Amino acid sequence: MSDKYILTVDAGTKSIRGIVFNHQGEIIAREIKDLPAITPQPGWVEQDPVLLFDTVQTVIADALIGAHIEADQIEALAIANQRETTIIWDKTTGQPVYNAIGWRSTQSKAIVTKLAQTADRQLIRQKTGLRLDPIFSGSKIRFILDHIPDGQQRAEQGELLFGTVNTWLAWQLSDGEIFTTDYTNASRTLLFNINTLQWDEELLRLFNIPLQMLPKAVANDQIVGTTSSHQVLAQGIPIAAMIGSQQAALFGQTAFDLGMVKATYGTGGFIVMNAGTTPSLSMNNLLTSVGYSFKGVTNYVLEGGILTAGDAVDWFVDQLHFLDSFQDAEVAAKTATSADELYFVPAFNGLAAPYWDPDVRGAFLGLTRGSGRDDLVKAAIQSIAYQTEDILTTMAQDTNLPLAQIRVDGGASKSDYLLQFAADITHIPVQRSQSQETTALGAAFIAGLNTGYYQDFAQLRQLNTGGQVFTPTTDAQTRSRLISGWHQAIGAAETFKN
Repeated sequence: MSDKYILTVDAGTKSIRGIVFNHQGEIIAREIKDLPAITPQPGWVEQDPVLLFDTVQTVIADALIGAHIEADQIEALAIANQRETTIIWDKTTGQPVYNAIGWRSTQSKAIVTKLAQTADRQLIRQKTGLRLDPIFSGSKIRFILDHIPDGQQRAEQGELLFGTVNTWLAWQLSDGEIFTTDYTNASRTLLFNINTLQWDEELLRLFNIPLQMLPKAVANDQIVGTTSSHQVLAQGIPIAAMIGSQQAALFGQTAFDLGMVKATYGTGGFIVMNAGTTPSLSMNNLLTSVGYSFKGVTNYVLEGGILTAGDAVDWFVDQLHFLDSFQDAEVAAKTATSADELYFVPAFNGLAAPYWDPDVRGAFLGLTRGSGRDDLVKAAIQSIAYQTEDILTTMAQDTNLPLAQIRVDGGASKSDYLLQFAADITHIPVQRSQSQETTALGAAFIAGLNTGYYQDFAQLRQLNTGGQVFTPTTDAQTRSRLISGWHQAIGAAETFKN
């Protein structure tokens, strides 16, 4: 079996990855292509679904070439994806009827605001583990149906289909044979009952969304179908894993035990705790979702989201042109001369957990005449750690579980400065993932379990030995002062609303 491999498609917010893994969980080949965003109005974030799939086909082909393997050497295909991003397409033609609405997009805020006036938000939370918020797919579906000709009528007549990115890709890769999602992605729509693990009729009525346009939701131990004959992959390759990106990263970190925590720092940041087999709800504005489901046992996660993590540094590169790359930010942070008195609140699209304020906007606080570029960049990197501390504090309050370690991954986790500052501010050791592609690896692990490529959870633990550990070095007084300053900065920023 040494000549067989698992191929993961990791469809992220800003890029598509095609990654080939072997039996040791090692990367044999990796191809990455950027996926441009469409921003028709401030706060709106869309993508072209056709271009998205074309890019997937490109990275698959390039990954096979890079690995020097043939398509029939792929044991199974796995899909990990940005979760709440919403796509609706014509069932007959397979063509999208609107751009994909990205998870960070705020264009459905008015729909949520109107619903909030009459909806039972506590009931929504009990059923979904989520807040009534524009991030999640339900309001995005409603927005699209309201903004295309005869949208509601076509949906009710069964002419339109909805899917998050995983469902769209499986539909395309199977030539329309697979119309399925998994519990983890379904649990981020505001339409899925995480207690019954079914689409919820009451929630569907709330958003006026027809059940027939929703995909079948299945556990993670399912092979959902096979690829068709006309794609870049060989016919009949099992699509053996679907899982949302953050749950995939948790799985790739082998955080299988109650209370284990991982943090993924990509465009946004996501701190996720394995909360066990009971969907307990947060009392501190965190979210509860399905983590993964195998052999009739469903593990849930407690999650806090950071809307702007690595994207804060990208802003310095793309918009301000202060830096040429993320690597330059690491140098800038280490050479900055500020004494940590400068704070950056990166609320480009508001703040998520635990504040949940979509109207607050970004701000630098504590600027002096001596503040320079390096100091601004340093504050941006530190903001990721401060937001992590906010979320971990609320997790500890919700669960009363000791937080022994944070396992981190994602592009921004390459920053030694970020991880050391995160360890200092949280006062918890931070371990960088051994794999550079933990999200893709988690999906590959699931596909491998479903096809016998990997044996069991114990083998997966052995394959994940972990990477460098950053231990706290800051004294308690300094840590307290810095966190107090951060909270003052948040309070000041919240006085300025969009």
